[in-house]
Amino acid sequence: MDFAFSAEQSGLRDSAAGFARENLNEDLPARDRQQSFSPHTWRRCAEFGIQGLPVPTRFGGKGADPLGTMAALEGLGYGCRDNGLCFALNAHLWGCVQPVLLFGDAGQQERFLPGLASGATIGALAMSEPEAGSDAYGIRTTARLQDGRYLLNGHKIFVTNGPVAGLVLVLATLDPAAGAKAITAFLVEKDAPGLVAGPPVEKMGLRTAAMGELKLENCAVPVENRLGREGAGLAVFGRAMEWERGFILASAVGAMQRQFEECRQHARSRRQFGQPIGAFQHVSGKLVDMHMRLEASRMFLYKVGWLKSQERSAILESAMAKLYVSEAWVQSSQDAMQIHGGRGYLTENEIERDLRDALASRIYSGTSEIQRRLIAQWMGLA
Repeated sequence: MDFAFSAEQSGLRDSAAGFARENLNEDLPARDRQQSFSPHTWRRCAEFGIQGLPVPTRFGGKGADPLGTMAALEGLGYGCRDNGLCFALNAHLWGCVQPVLLFGDAGQQERFLPGLASGATIGALAMSEPEAGSDAYGIRTTARLQDGRYLLNGHKIFVTNGPVAGLVLVLATLDPAAGAKAITAFLVEKDAPGLVAGPPVEKMGLRTAAMGELKLENCAVPVENRLGREGAGLAVFGRAMEWERGFILASAVGAMQRQFEECRQHARSRRQFGQPIGAFQHVSGKLVDMHMRLEASRMFLYKVGWLKSQERSAILESAMAKLYVSEAWVQSSQDAMQIHGGRGYLTENEIERDLRDALASRIYSGTSEIQRRLIAQWMGLA
């Protein structure tokens, strides 16, 4: 079993890293303070092809295979210090683009994929509700078929890209009493009557990603915008989560590589008590742990990428990758701050931002506790 990237995949990773380093870090501390999404950097990513990485070339995408897509996202995270932008791009790819690829009919793919691949349309996924977060079966947003269209009513929260999205994948139930078998997926366009997008919410981290609430008030959605059959919503959501959990932290692995290199350089150049601080066991030990977490994270992720390239299921592997890499990123961000001491705590050195951004990774796409529950179920323990 060989998880090594091909020459083409390695080249994609390197070119994405170089592109991101040169084009995506401008004015980042100010944008982070202002909690502002940047249409400018989004367009730059679109020009490079990030938003269309897994989309076939006939729809204007890059046509990259799963490992190639993972390689590009890792390179993006290495070169781009804007973790919020990386998060927004991943939400677009796995919450909207991939479901249309997997479940969209020919007409839906022709209508929506070119705009999504070009970045002209920003995609989002609306699942969470005030009373339904980890409990996907508890959603209360309803859909009722009337006069050849569905009327959606409900309240969605934590919608990444929601305030700026042109297309939102909304999960709603046709019958709240019917449980999972009534949940259905709908592609809701931004100008749909009755769709109200709230302003961006303020967050601890990932501040450059626009996140907000969506309200649906008799929101009219044509039948042709239903994604999949009636009652297939959880299948759509489950497949989207398999891809998202397996790929969303590829950019975090790139960030961890950058963290490690910068910390190693600091440990070599920073001197205390007459010697480089890397000579002290407590510092070198942290660097060893950072390196080991990085390599282990790659193996978890690359196995998911390999399985999906083989068109095989990776539900368990995606859950394990999501759990391990998110926890590893938090710990390595804490170690990076500790290695830099007081300088690491200062906003101007951009180290504390990685920690703030990393903490969210233990929550989105299913909390660490949910991943442990999923893995335990696969082990026959829950």
